[in-house]
Amino acid sequence: MSQPQKTFKPFVSPETNMKELTVKSILVGSLFGVIFGAATVYLALKAGLTVSASIPIAVIAITLGRKFLKTTILENNIIQTTGSAGESIAAGVAFTLPGFLFLSSPSSAEYFNYLTILILAIVGGLLGTLLMVPLRKALIVNEHDNLPYPEGTACGDVLKAGERGGDFAKTAFWGLGVAFVYALLQKVMHVIAETPFYATKQINKFFPSAKVSGEITPEYLGVGYIIGPRIAGVLVAGSVLSWLVFIPLLSTLVPADAIAVQLAKLGYLADIAKPGGKGGWDPVTHTFADYSAAIYYAYVRQVGAGTVAAGGIITLIKTLPTIVKSVKGSMASLRGGSGDTHTNVSRTDKDLSLKIVGLGSLALIAIISVIPSLPGDGFLQKILIGILVVLFGALFVTVSSRIVGLIGSSNNPISGMTIATVMGTSLIFLSLGWSGQAYEPLVLVVGGMICIAAANAGATSQDLKSGYIVGATPRNQQIALFVGAIVSSIVIGITVKFLDKPTTEMVQQGIQHAIGTEKYPAPQATLMATLIKGILSQNLDWQYVIVGMFLAVVMELCGIKSLSFAIGVYLPLATTLPIFIGGAIRGIVEGKQKKDKKEVSAEEEELSKGSLFATGLVAGGAVAGVVIAFITGTSGGEEFLKNISMEHGLVSSLSENGYFLLGTLFFALMGLILYRVAMKKAE
Repeated sequence: MSQPQKTFKPFVSPETNMKELTVKSILVGSLFGVIFGAATVYLALKAGLTVSASIPIAVIAITLGRKFLKTTILENNIIQTTGSAGESIAAGVAFTLPGFLFLSSPSSAEYFNYLTILILAIVGGLLGTLLMVPLRKALIVNEHDNLPYPEGTACGDVLKAGERGGDFAKTAFWGLGVAFVYALLQKVMHVIAETPFYATKQINKFFPSAKVSGEITPEYLGVGYIIGPRIAGVLVAGSVLSWLVFIPLLSTLVPADAIAVQLAKLGYLADIAKPGGKGGWDPVTHTFADYSAAIYYAYVRQVGAGTVAAGGIITLIKTLPTIVKSVKGSMASLRGGSGDTHTNVSRTDKDLSLKIVGLGSLALIAIISVIPSLPGDGFLQKILIGILVVLFGALFVTVSSRIVGLIGSSNNPISGMTIATVMGTSLIFLSLGWSGQAYEPLVLVVGGMICIAAANAGATSQDLKSGYIVGATPRNQQIALFVGAIVSSIVIGITVKFLDKPTTEMVQQGIQHAIGTEKYPAPQATLMATLIKGILSQNLDWQYVIVGMFLAVVMELCGIKSLSFAIGVYLPLATTLPIFIGGAIRGIVEGKQKKDKKEVSAEEEELSKGSLFATGLVAGGAVAGVVIAFITGTSGGEEFLKNISMEHGLVSSLSENGYFLLGTLFFALMGLILYRVAMKKAE
């Protein structure tokens, strides 16, 4: 049984006067926010997934603090608090704002500019932190025994372990090094193939146009290990259904001309009389170079969109009791807490003033109302947007905090909350007679800011829990979160715009944006745009979407969490297969530990060699991907990378299949290293 909340004693007592909110801690935390924010944007646009940054930042902060910076435990807590804001805001941005590129009107893409992304990221990030201020006492302090906040508790344990000593950070740096070397061989020198595949031909009588592929990167292997075998298995199951069931079936039943017409309708093919487009259409022979890609974009993606939408809504419905309870609890705490203005408040109970929350919220509405670069005609329209953002924000920040308190940030149904916001805003607009293409960007602005606010509120809650455990000053953490939100937003916008720059090859094909292609599919953002267009412009193939929705219902009836499966249906198998391999390695490690009857606590699991090495793989692979994307975005960078690429020589000497096999062997070697590192403690 856990102890009553009254007997809880933080690691650093309230009476202790220790360095905490220092220039050093803010600067180092901001640097980590920038690095992990950029890495998260990359990962979210590629795979539609993110992983928590708090623990890796805490691990690195402890190591640097001990060796070079001479930081206290409270300064280390400020470092991870400031840094984690970057990761959560980056997730919210990448999940929604690229949707401007996929809306009906070509002019919508004009809003996908650096200034608009920066403003929305800052406003959403600040809103998420501001609205958490009055909730801290109710959810973090009063519910300490009932809401475990898994990542926050684990991060607090990491910070305490750091004070006791130990070299556990070495493993994370080892993973970082392996990922960097692998990324150098894969993305710079092209010794390792990026996406090996095996595909059957369309004329195959038994299994036409089936395709098994894998984007064999260190970050996907690491993500799979972190999320574990269960979620990774459900994720890949969705992709197996799409690529090894739906696509072979549709390639047998649907004529090539019908697929081409559907692609042209969706804008993936300029004209059925012209060659090119998704899948490489040839109007002379009436065939595709890649049938699986053509069918995926013509039909399967829309089925996947319906599955993700339904999965998000189902997840939200399942948490309705939690939502109602959290809203009631929050209202009660605001009534009871607003009068709590004792001058003699202990250090560990000092929050920012509620006046700052009220004035800050009004200031954010004012910012949305007056900035000309945001969508909207006239002051009143923009005021409504601002009010909707604060109202939906107040609801979903509360919901987000309560949910992550129970099940952790990794399982936070942010997609579901954003879908509900998008649908709710669209229906409000329709009731006002606002329909059509002109209003689509307005809906995305509301959805985008709520997604960013909810994501940041979840991360903020975990940070405040860590602070509560170690004995931090809440006000200092809240100030650090504001700084982290603003600094990381500056770099997140730059990263998104750089990743969106098309390569020379894309430009030659008439592609203007890299986001939305196979390189950066941006699954959630594409889905948000699809829903907004469907509701406001009646421009959606509802038959495919509804099939997808019932697919999510089937999964729920089978006792499977539909959202993970839905993301798998929507994403290519190339993304989910390497993630599954990472999860399978975790499953083997845990199986051996069980066989040896070794019980592993949650704290030990977070600090295990396997988890820390996997964290290093994710951070190293994603950061390397961002760095290489920045190099490619420069005028001479792309040419330089082409000149040092060894792909052509290796394919000439080994054949394409031999080149793919070489890459697969390298990936298997990295998987073996992960397994050996993870098993070290069990030896």
